[in-house]
Amino acid sequence: MRIVTLGPAGTYSHRAAGAVGEGVEFRESVTGIVEAVATGEADRGIVPVENSIEGSVTESLDALAEFEVAVVRELITPIRHALLAQTGDFSVVASHPQALAQCRSYLDAEHPDATLESVTSTARGVERAREDPDVAAIAHPGTADGGLSVLGEDIQDRTSNATRFLVVAPTAERSAAGGKSSLIVYPDDNHPGLLLDLLRPFADRRINLTRIESRPSGERLGDYVFHIDIEAGLYEDRTRAAVEEIETLAEAGWVRRLGSYDTEHVVE
Repeated sequence: MRIVTLGPAGTYSHRAAGAVGEGVEFRESVTGIVEAVATGEADRGIVPVENSIEGSVTESLDALAEFEVAVVRELITPIRHALLAQTGDFSVVASHPQALAQCRSYLDAEHPDATLESVTSTARGVERAREDPDVAAIAHPGTADGGLSVLGEDIQDRTSNATRFLVVAPTAERSAAGGKSSLIVYPDDNHPGLLLDLLRPFADRRINLTRIESRPSGERLGDYVFHIDIEAGLYEDRTRAAVEEIETLAEAGWVRRLGSYDTEHVVE
């Protein structure tokens, strides 16, 4: 099985991918991961979709709307950030934008004069710190090798920091079985009460929504795609009825069933 996730080696995505299989390959972007699965280059992709501090990973949401894939598993993993550097004398802190944001209070208090540098992944920040003694990185403490020291552990703003990853697969492997389901809805419409109309089919059938988020469709200003997660399987009669009602409401656009799946907790 070919598995792809965000690289280089040592990212949190890479650690989560260990629960899926071995022989993981890397891409430089979340979009590249989803595209690799959609085009048949990979059998599985692991993408971060939501963090408990910083919220949704918008690139993941947009990629799921752009490419046809299925979601087959959900992985929840705690995030433990550490400050890594060659010495305590540095002027730049490099990491993924989400990691920098998740450690904002620590950085403001301990290194207020440091320049924050956004890179494509936490592991890429570690590479920068290994190459340049003037650069520190924020990453998992387990990546502190190659001449780096751990200058601070558990520096995230909240100890409950966790990230939700989705495992994507080819559409042929989409399942209706599982405790949760994900949908993407593009109404291609705009009228008063549109959002209420989209939510009512779930409320009427006592289906709990765990997340709903709008993203620009890219078609025109003020036009949106809705990402919806529910606590119900697509195999359930109530879910089928709700989705059919939403498809009627969105007949000018489209509704994509990403699939049903179960949640797994991965402790690293």
